[in-house]
Amino acid sequence: MKTKQQKIIFTILIAYSALILYFMFLGFGRIGAIGNHEYQYYIIPTEIPLKFPTMSDLAYFQLWLFNFGNLAGFIPFGILIPMLYRCKFFRFISLFFLSILVLETLQMLTFLGSFDLMDAIVNTLGATIGFCAYKIGVRSKNSRRKLIVTGVSVVILSIGVIGFSELINKAFTKIEGPATALNEFGLNANEIMNDNLPSFEIDDEKIEPKINFFSTEGDTAKNFTYQLGGKDIILSLNYGIPDNVSDFNREIIISVNGEEVDVYSINSENRVGSSEVALDDVNELGITIEGNVRLWDVTFKEMKYW
Repeated sequence: MKTKQQKIIFTILIAYSALILYFMFLGFGRIGAIGNHEYQYYIIPTEIPLKFPTMSDLAYFQLWLFNFGNLAGFIPFGILIPMLYRCKFFRFISLFFLSILVLETLQMLTFLGSFDLMDAIVNTLGATIGFCAYKIGVRSKNSRRKLIVTGVSVVILSIGVIGFSELINKAFTKIEGPATALNEFGLNANEIMNDNLPSFEIDDEKIEPKINFFSTEGDTAKNFTYQLGGKDIILSLNYGIPDNVSDFNREIIISVNGEEVDVYSINSENRVGSSEVALDDVNELGITIEGNVRLWDVTFKEMKYW
């Protein structure tokens, strides 16, 4: 027969489980979105949505809190279940993870959420923190000390898991490097790269290139080619037709490894512009300018793993 303490713990576990189920299936406005009848699922993890909050996260604090709740909200299960049932870690965490996968599937099938493998992983990390903290605290001699040690262990382990998640995300997520002038990777005819870059006016605004300058003459087309050795980059460029040119309807064509990937059209209504484009695995970068188009301050940022 269960002791009085076990009955209390069991009641708490049932009540807390009901609360979590409410938030998983009914909370956060899910009932209002019942009209959705498309299965939503995310089975390829992109990153662990856990990190320490920063000032830049204040605008998205609700999202940060939601992600943190996916971890913290499942810590009690790692404490309450071992208090009721003697079980080894592998068996506990395996059954817990399978249970979360079932709930995630039900969320998708009932159109009250999506199946998100990353959510299931974070939930399981929360239960893991609770289980480990309980096993550390249970070694203490009295109940008060057990509670304190378990609580402190939860905090320390949570900080460790979030910190490790940040390291994992940085190790497997590419970030932008410093801007590099495109002309550093080769010199082409009609490409100017010195301290005397020409200035010109577009829409009565004086343009003064600071890094490089590309142009053609008349109706000719000119291609500029650069060997970048398979880099993943973000290409930035500025383009336009000067006021003293009346012939519009020209183009700038961007190609990667011989294949056209982007086209910028210049006409009387759109005679000046700037752009950033992400390009992957660039061995050969080609830029084709048609007509009296000016191209200036062309740079790229290489995407690298931290």
